[in-house]
Amino acid sequence: MAGKAAKIIVSERQQILLTEFSKSRTVGKGVVQRATIILLGFTGLLNEAIAAQVGLNRLQVGIWRQRWRDAWDALCVWECTEPHRLREAILDVLADAPRPGAPATFTAEQVAQIVALACEPPKLSGRPIGRWTLRELRDEAIARQIVEAISVSQVGRFLQQAAVQPHRKKMWLNTTEKDPQQFQAEVENVCRTYLEAPAKAADGTHTVSVDEATALQAIERNAPDKPAQPDSVPKQEFEYTRHGTTTLTAGLDVVTGMIVCPTLEATRTEPEFVAHIAGTVDTDPGAEWVFVVDCLNTHLSESLVKFVAERCGLPGALGKKQERHPEIDGHAEGVPGG
Repeated sequence: MAGKAAKIIVSERQQILLTEFSKSRTVGKGVVQRATIILLGFTGLLNEAIAAQVGLNRLQVGIWRQRWRDAWDALCVWECTEPHRLREAILDVLADAPRPGAPATFTAEQVAQIVALACEPPKLSGRPIGRWTLRELRDEAIARQIVEAISVSQVGRFLQQAAVQPHRKKMWLNTTEKDPQQFQAEVENVCRTYLEAPAKAADGTHTVSVDEATALQAIERNAPDKPAQPDSVPKQEFEYTRHGTTTLTAGLDVVTGMIVCPTLEATRTEPEFVAHIAGTVDTDPGAEWVFVVDCLNTHLSESLVKFVAERCGLPGALGKKQERHPEIDGHAEGVPGG
């Protein structure tokens, strides 16, 4: 008589990672199968139905369901205490059980040192490269006598297991505001502006985030593209003619997600930015506008302050250039259209 299948419980984050593993082309086939088993078990399918889909028998499916059930409490601890290690913990659960055989070639300490090396900038090792490659990591690990010898593919496996990707980069922005309290106040001001935007939109107020994309190349291909054909992707001419650069200034309506009044100019000078703001306001002259901008000097210029003061009907001298009107907040400006 068949036993009762182990109940599968999966958190939202675990489900995201399991789905990624079930569709991955970089993890082993066994991991793909087992991740699929857990996901299908979570939907309530019986072992027989799951086995038919993954190409295993009912008993094999039951083993992996039970292993997940037994490890779930520990996975929850990882997720709550060290969420960055949850990926590795799930891979450990889905991995093959240890088998007898030759001892590991590399110790845990050596593996940790190789992973730590991949997290260092290459310039600390005196290497004239901007980012690590697997071959450079292999050579440096041997040069530092971390290991006597190791293959490039083995270095790649260690980094994959640790979810370290030194060949990839993402952009981040460092604040120039050195006063923590002032920085916190600025952040709260911008966040409050975004949070209040939907309610203000109901009253006809537009909240727009404005910025520039500079030095955009205007290029023309020297020959037309070739369309796609059977067994052939579309082809684009390699050579092109330059027609200079341009600057795109655009505002994003944070409620609707629509781009408002984009403008193209050769540069991003003070008059051009004021003209862009004026053009944006003129798209709905009867409404009120809230603009969120960064601290670029053209965003705090005398001309812009005068324009905002005039549209808001604020009297009085504005003071020296780039000094804000005392009634105008330079980070979220409320500008009536009329």
